Amino acid sequence: MTGQVQELTKDSFWESVGTGTVLVDVWGPDCAPCLALRPHVEALAALRPDVTVAALEAPKARRVCIELRLMGLPAFLMFRDGVEVGRLAGGPIDAARVRSFLEEHAGAPAEPGTREGVG
Repeated sequence: MTGQVQELTKDSFWESVGTGTVLVDVWGPDCAPCLALRPHVEALAALRPDVTVAALEAPKARRVCIELRLMGLPAFLMFRDGVEVGRLAGGPIDAARVRSFLEEHAGAPAEPGTREGVG
């Protein structure tokens, strides 16, 4: 799914992160910073069709959060073919940090008319 945030559940999580590059926003409905970041996460989904951007509501997926050893929210996890390759958690997280985290772990977006950003 590109251009929008894919909502993950405890049942769909591992299958959804199993293929390709996936940025997961782990959030909670009572987490003000999580809610403030949501529009920025949606914007990243529109800007980066090469990356699946997904969201996992932590209170509804406690077992997954335990398996991931998540200690606080918000948290952003980057998966590549089912393997966690990066984590952004702790401290204040703003839109700029999320964007640089994405670029660091997924690479810069491919330029139009080039092959995988090389051309």
